[in-house]
Formats: sequence, structure tokens, C-alpha cells
Amino acid sequence: MTNDIEPAVRRHYGVTDLGLRLNKALTAAGVADRQITIDDLAPVDEFHIGGRVATEHILGKLDLAGTEYVLDVGCGIGGAARFIAARTGCRVEGIDLTPEFIEVARDLTERTGLAGQASFTVGSALAMPYPDATFDAAVTLHVAMNIADRAALYREVARVLKPHAPFAIYDVMRGPSPDGLCYPVPWADTPETSFLVTPEDMRALLADAGFAADEVEDRTAFGIQFFQERLAGAPSPLGLQLLMGETARDRLENTLAGLESGSIAPVLIRARRLAG
Repeated sequence: MTNDIEPAVRRHYGVTDLGLRLNKALTAAGVADRQITIDDLAPVDEFHIGGRVATEHILGKLDLAGTEYVLDVGCGIGGAARFIAARTGCRVEGIDLTPEFIEVARDLTERTGLAGQASFTVGSALAMPYPDATFDAAVTLHVAMNIADRAALYREVARVLKPHAPFAIYDVMRGPSPDGLCYPVPWADTPETSFLVTPEDMRALLADAGFAADEVEDRTAFGIQFFQERLAGAPSPLGLQLLMGETARDRLENTLAGLESGSIAPVLIRARRLAG
């Protein structure tokens, strides 16, 4: 069952004329007249704290051999899925609630020459259109902050994963001083669509869904450095302002303040689907 928060989340992330804006940005970056690469797209593709460096770190936790079928839950415009496909040779499936994101994901994947390895579907993470035990691994990067029913999310991921499959979760979680977060932030305009839990809550949720969490890594220091550097420099033509609009800087500044105050923490969890 999907939840009644999803229409608001879809509106939050939906960007009018996103494809046109990206094409103009590719032209401004001087790469529109050739086949684009995943490195060209890195400034906008990595819509999570730490960008491409974080994606590389997360991929290293999966120990992929290159033959796996990988699921990216909440794939956005497909950056992580394309990166995994390009770096490992794996086949990757991305699913996202936002139709505008999926349309752009498909176009960019075609233009990077990765359409044979990465595909994308519009859909809810709470009711995914895949048979049981379809995937060999899964990732979800900065997605669950918009999902109230975490238990349903992780049960659904467990359903579509094979036994013993790895699952890498990188999300913004509640920090030790949780009451100081100011809005807007990249994932929400108000608290009504922001659902943060603690790492301890996450361990319990994952265990109830049939996962064992074998590594929990707080990435707060890394996140603070990332935002300090990002805010100190001029934005790339292909920067995250394409996804966040005119309030992009406010959202990034509020996130940095939340990290510095201990209100939030970016946390990476490596889990594994238990058998049975």
C-alpha cells in the first residue's frame, strides 16, 4: 500500500522543464555536442550529501563482482544507477516516485551509452513492480527521509532481494540534538514531509524486515566538509540548483547548520538480507 504523503513528495521533487534546463546546462558546460559521460553529469547526478565521493564510498560496501542485478530505490535522475553500471558492469534498475526524474534518467542514460545496462521505472518504493527475490543487491541514497512507513519500505526491499543480498542505505538521520533543524532542506519544505529516525531505530526496523546490519557509519564530519566546500565556491552550470531551484543555497545552508548543531547526521548502513 502506498501512503498519502506520496503526492506531496512527488510535487516537492517535480521540476517543470527539467530536461530543457539540463540541456541548457550541458550547453553552458560545453559538453552538449558530444556523447556525455557520467563524469560530466556528476555535479547534478549525485543528489545526496558528499556527491560522487559518497557514491564511490557506498559502492565499495557492496562488494559487487560485475554480474549482479542491482536495485536503486529512489533513484532520482539516475546518477547512482549509471555510476554503478559504468564502474562495475552490473545491470541496474532504478525506481522513483517522480515522473520527471525518470524521464530525465532515461534520456541521460541513453546519451551516456548506458541504456543497455541501466533502466528506470516510475513507482512507489512501498509497492515495487518486481517479483520476489529479483535482485542481487540494493542501494537507497537519501530517500527514506520522505517515507513515513519505514517498516513497509524495508519489508518491500527485503521482498525483492535474494537471500544474503547486500543492501546499502545512506540517509539523513536524527542526530543527538534533533530539535534544531530549519526548513527548507533539500528533501522537504516543512516538517510535514520529513520523517527522520535515529540509527538505533534503523537497526530495529531493518531487523524486523529481515536484515542484519553489519556496519553503521556516521558521516557527519564528511558532510560538514562537503557543504562548506560546496557553499564556498561558485555553483557549476550542472549543479544541484537545477533540481532545487532558486532556494538551493538556503536548503544547503540549512542542512549544513543542521549537521553542525547535531540535529541531523548522514549515516551509511550496510545490511544483508537474511535467508528465509
